[in-house]
Amino acid sequence: MSDFQQSLTDNAGTRRYVLKKTIVMVGMMGAGKTAVGRGLAGLLGVSFLDSDHEIELAAAMSVPEIFARDGEPFFRARETEVIERLLQGEPCVLSTGGGAFLSEVNRAKIAQHGVAVWLDADIDLLWNRVKHRDTRPLLRTDNPRATLEALFEARVPDYSKADLRVPCAPPVSIEAMALRVADVLQTRPDVLERRNA
Repeated sequence: MSDFQQSLTDNAGTRRYVLKKTIVMVGMMGAGKTAVGRGLAGLLGVSFLDSDHEIELAAAMSVPEIFARDGEPFFRARETEVIERLLQGEPCVLSTGGGAFLSEVNRAKIAQHGVAVWLDADIDLLWNRVKHRDTRPLLRTDNPRATLEALFEARVPDYSKADLRVPCAPPVSIEAMALRVADVLQTRPDVLERRNA
């Protein structure tokens, strides 16, 4: 158990930390934004939301179906609307799709209302996580590995604009990654505030 994990609650079980801004998980598909975000939310005792899931609920369609029927520009517009709405709610942990942080509008909204945390995974780790899944519309190409590499090269400059960077060096469990993110968040008292004893 890390020092941070031990310090989350006092002896009476009262939470010692208060989340003041929404933590927005950003990064490539396969970086673990949803799994780590869910683990982090559990650790901090706050809600977890996933922007792709919220889009699917609103559209009553899956993300691949939206891409196929309406195209990527339509999806990106809905994504921006959903992220803006979710940022207006109670501070929580919010996982976003891999392309969300590429939008300057989304980055500005996140900077205004939350804190962006980039889960920085290398291309080999990403490929190992996504190569057996057919739920990634952007990888439905003749050479999905090459497509992933091109997306990676194009997107890393935008991901590097995130407020915080957390490396995803394997092998790391979801719980260990959530703790790693929580440890990094301690550098931002405007986001994660320690209650006075």
